[in-house]
Amino acid sequence: MYDRILLSTDGTVASEQAGAHALDLAAALDAVVHVLYVVDEDVVTAYSGDEYVDEAEGPEHGLEELGEETLSELRRRAAEADVDIQTAIHHGRPAETIVEYADDHDVDVLVLGTKRRPEEYRALLGSVTDRVLRLTTRPATVVKTEVSE
Repeated sequence: MYDRILLSTDGTVASEQAGAHALDLAAALDAVVHVLYVVDEDVVTAYSGDEYVDEAEGPEHGLEELGEETLSELRRRAAEADVDIQTAIHHGRPAETIVEYADDHDVDVLVLGTKRRPEEYRALLGSVTDRVLRLTTRPATVVKTEVSE
């Protein structure tokens, strides 16, 4: 049924819950999990960079470092669960990059995490998960995580 599962992660608690679900699903179905971390280009370009001495100290470096740490942890968890995993870091706008990756790798299902927030919050700010769901034609599973604000 599902041979290729795409987990999009940003290292948050919601992504951790989605990661657990994706690994469980892959173990049950003997599927490969593709894990994608997107360095949000809008965040990177929003800063002038004047406060940084060199590029290694800027927001892009921090986001890439978080991405590597997040992917490393997921590789460890996948090894413990005996699940095949492929990881990637891409730069771009998260929702569009996730959908493009899913299409390029012909994934069977997307697993996305989201924080449960009040409707008013979502109406003002939206979420990457909401946008992915609107853009993709592929099946998707959304793992909701309760958060206290």
